[in-house]
Amino acid sequence: MDFHSHSFLTDGTTSPTEMWNEAEALDHRALALTDHLALEDPRPLLTRLFQEAAAWDGTSFIPLVGVELTKVPPRRIAETARACRRAGAQIVIVHGETIVEHVPRGTNHAALESGEVDVLAHPGLLDAKDADLAKANGVALEISGRRGHSLCNGLVTRLALEAGADLVVDSDAHSVHDLIPIEQARRIALGAGVREPDLERVLYATPARLVRRLTKGA
Repeated sequence: MDFHSHSFLTDGTTSPTEMWNEAEALDHRALALTDHLALEDPRPLLTRLFQEAAAWDGTSFIPLVGVELTKVPPRRIAETARACRRAGAQIVIVHGETIVEHVPRGTNHAALESGEVDVLAHPGLLDAKDADLAKANGVALEISGRRGHSLCNGLVTRLALEAGADLVVDSDAHSVHDLIPIEQARRIALGAGVREPDLERVLYATPARLVRRLTKGA
């Protein structure tokens, strides 16, 4: 399962249908298409994604439709996430404070306290208080498989494990070639500092629980 990917509807290179086809071929149970969004109307993007997701109706594969709120002013994150929910987004993730881009300071904290965000992507130099907030509000913290964004995986993993916060391994794929098979996700998790006894929870139990929540048990 992978909760962070992009299509050619924003900065990816591949159609949503191709992304979901490849994820299914890699034996993922679910892949979230979370194309970038800021303060614009989310409905055109979500409508297009749902149109393509309909191809999997009646199958066991789950094509999750959502957004990645990207460089939204922190004071606007909660209201923007709520607007995406009202427009039908199944998953809302936030582009965290990666150290390889200029992301507004305070983005991590605003996302974690909003009550509207499912995953904080590549949080960068996460602090312990925000790891505790992720635990309190049920927000999963991302171990990123993407070059650059992955530079702080070790810190994020350590603080999440100390706080008891959820962790997920995501690809942040922008093409079918970026999608991560489960064995590669396992290696990324181990490299980030996830201990062997915690692997099952990070790679399977937490993602399965998140999918159930996002699909309301469907």
